[in-house]
Amino acid sequence: MRMIVSVCIGVTAAAALLIAQAAPAQVKAEFKDAKGQMVGQATITETPKGVQLRLTLIGVPEGTHAFHIHATGKCDPPMFTTAGDHFNPEHKQHGRDNPMGRHAGDMPNVTVPASGRLIVEHVEPMVTLKAGAANSLFDADGAALIIHQAPDDNKTDPAGNTGARIACGVITK
Repeated sequence: MRMIVSVCIGVTAAAALLIAQAAPAQVKAEFKDAKGQMVGQATITETPKGVQLRLTLIGVPEGTHAFHIHATGKCDPPMFTTAGDHFNPEHKQHGRDNPMGRHAGDMPNVTVPASGRLIVEHVEPMVTLKAGAANSLFDADGAALIIHQAPDDNKTDPAGNTGARIACGVITK
């Protein structure tokens, strides 16, 4: 009987640990511009293939813009420098085309039409929402999503010649 109770306690403790480390089903970020106006949102979902980011942008200037995950969950306007550098837990160089590897926060460029409205999805295998993982967006200081003024050239270190940060959203549970 004592052995059965011990096994049950052990299984219960293991299940509790797995639940505590599980990723939240879905998190979000609300993009704001330098004036504090909402210009979009993102829903972020853990999937078996990585984190799915679904961006809905409204009122972002027309054109191609760099899109990155930044290392700090803070978005103080107007420059959004408080979001820190690109999310880079593996200490790689910048650029999706970099043969030495890329930052985990280097996302594909987004192209906003003249209407300023865009819905785009991307699955990123290099990040997770699981607490405690080295590549978790929920580390001690969180993470933010940034839209830049210009497109990312996908090779220039450290940031791809992307210009000013024009919108920022803190990733929240």
